[in-house]
Amino acid sequence: MRLVLLGPPGAGKGTQATKIAARFGIPQLSTGDMLREAVASCSTHGLRAKHIMDRGELVPDDLVVSVVINRIDRSDTANGFILDGFPRTVKQAEALDQELANRDIELDTVLELEVDEDALLDRIRGRAKEAANNGKCVRSDDSPEVFKTRLDVYRAQTAPVTEYYRSRGLLNTVDGLRSIDAVTEELAAALARIPAGRTIAGSRRT
Repeated sequence: MRLVLLGPPGAGKGTQATKIAARFGIPQLSTGDMLREAVASCSTHGLRAKHIMDRGELVPDDLVVSVVINRIDRSDTANGFILDGFPRTVKQAEALDQELANRDIELDTVLELEVDEDALLDRIRGRAKEAANNGKCVRSDDSPEVFKTRLDVYRAQTAPVTEYYRSRGLLNTVDGLRSIDAVTEELAAALARIPAGRTIAGSRRT
């Protein structure tokens, strides 16, 4: 099972990716985790990424895709993987498709957590208030102002990715504002609808 999980910040992608990964016995591949691992390994890609991130700049698409593909090439993805929040741009999505095609594999489906932005903002405000009431530090990305900026970036860069995958007939959209368990079951139901024989566990496509 080879999956992409998309959705705006605060939609719960990380939580749902962890659950799907556990259910299907496949690794959860988070862009942030993969970049940090590449940096820690002192690989060529990792050192290049470190220099860029140390300057406070965004890691370019070609480098992000290279890091992701190097991770996908590891043996633990033989039965599949779930990409958590990647690709973030249409350019990344096109590059990912090309790299997978070069390996005679393809994505089985793309899952999108769809949420109302006003409801997301209410969720963020509630999370920040709860943290403050409990004497905990409020995460910087739980600031409504910062969160609005992240949503603007998502709308501009990542929202078009959903249309890209929709045009390819891969997109399955789920209401991300339901309870965690309800969203998990909806995602599982969407995966169960993948046509039989479309995914071949433990093998590359031929």
